[in-house]
Amino acid sequence: MMHWIIAPVLLPALLAPVIGYVMRHDITLARVASMAGAVGLLGIAVHLVVMASGGETLVYRLGDWPAPFGIVLVLDRLSAVMVLLTAILAVIVLWHACASGWDRQGRHFHAIFQFQLMGVCGAFLTGDIFNLFVFFEILLIASYGLMIHGGGRERMRAGLQYVVINLAGSTLFLFALAVLYASTGTLNIADLALRLREIPADEAALVRVAAILLMVVFAVKAALFPVHFWLPGTYSNAPAPVAAFFAIMTKVGAYSIIRIHNLVFGPGVEATDGLMAGWLFPGAVVTIAIGALGVMGARQILPLVSFAVVGSMGVLLIAVASFTPAAFAAGLYYLVHSTFAAAALFLLADLVLHRRGSGALATLPATAQNGLFAALFFGAAIGIAGMPPLSGFLGKLLVLDALRAPEVIVWAWVSVLAGSLLTIVGFARAGSVLFWKSTVVTAPASASTGSSAQDTPAPVTTAELVPVFAALAMLGALAALAGPVAGYFEATALQLFDHAGYIESVLGTGRGE
Repeated sequence: MMHWIIAPVLLPALLAPVIGYVMRHDITLARVASMAGAVGLLGIAVHLVVMASGGETLVYRLGDWPAPFGIVLVLDRLSAVMVLLTAILAVIVLWHACASGWDRQGRHFHAIFQFQLMGVCGAFLTGDIFNLFVFFEILLIASYGLMIHGGGRERMRAGLQYVVINLAGSTLFLFALAVLYASTGTLNIADLALRLREIPADEAALVRVAAILLMVVFAVKAALFPVHFWLPGTYSNAPAPVAAFFAIMTKVGAYSIIRIHNLVFGPGVEATDGLMAGWLFPGAVVTIAIGALGVMGARQILPLVSFAVVGSMGVLLIAVASFTPAAFAAGLYYLVHSTFAAAALFLLADLVLHRRGSGALATLPATAQNGLFAALFFGAAIGIAGMPPLSGFLGKLLVLDALRAPEVIVWAWVSVLAGSLLTIVGFARAGSVLFWKSTVVTAPASASTGSSAQDTPAPVTTAELVPVFAALAMLGALAALAGPVAGYFEATALQLFDHAGYIESVLGTGRGE
């Protein structure tokens, strides 16, 4: 049944208002409904992956209107796995929000979270570039609410910066859509891909402008240099479960580049040939450097993790910039890895912050269960830095293996390897301060009098640890199942470069030829 394709959008869209209006005063009901929705979304996502595994591009036509006249949702291997990644991350993050009590700091956390899921899943499934804009706005509006969840001056300030940057991006998005529609008369992705192949290069000035504007918009979402500066402040000040789920937000930008700029403006399109790689690759190299240097210079836990996310996006986009099947396959493997690695670090940082009382990378008295936190931090750190035996090492190895062309090998290898080294050093320094040097510092005398015993944070519970272990388990599973997972992404990359097959599936028999 093709109706399954719309289910990841429809389920959270229907659940969000029910939670918001009916359950906002009962946190237990809201938690049960929200978690049930996330688990249901996970089941749907698994079914979609099974549906797409045969390699066929499946289309859902709303109102049964044919493309390009009607709205279509498109399911292929890439969109299916991105919805599955979103669903797994949603379950992990919701569990942490409930176990740690973050969701109690505002009545509408679960309703807004469901709207966020709707926007993210819609962006991955839409086959129309205007509806990509619509879903972008849905997920961004929801993210504004999640960003300032719990209040606080610094959070409000970071939220304002986040709003301003994304409003500017949305404005550029609209300009790009207007230019594209004026040039081609359509905004359906498959129809755009077909029509742009018919436009001569000397008549495609407006199309090139639209392509560049869209790249800037997607670069903002993906935190690519020079429009990356919003991410460290936003992620560092967001509530921890929100920052963990925001790990998928940057991937929406990377997904859009893969989908739009490969199919519509990519290889074989005379009007925009070579337009993107000219600055996407250098931008990715600089992004890796900024992320690595930010990790080295961080003096707080959350900025440390945030800059690691910036660096991981650079590694992902340096693979995407090559626009080859091998590089796409490596990049997609690394995309999944980096999402779970970032989520694990943000969730662990929240547990540590709550018990240390400070996010400063400074020597403080050791916390309860210091050894457990140290072990978890070590696992998450080697994951984000790309060290064996976890999947980050394999992901970066695949990326380096795919980037052996003479024109890119030096810059790609040097940036990825040097960035990894600096990231390792930065996390080793942070870990030694947080969990090793702290063991030789004793608590102040007043802390042992008993008068402040009630202020001592309770030891971490099993329920609070489950999300961190789950995220790390996903990294282990990616490493243990690297063969079949990499094979799936190789098939996904080949499907992405089958432009004619996508066009024919969406528009009808013979249109892709």
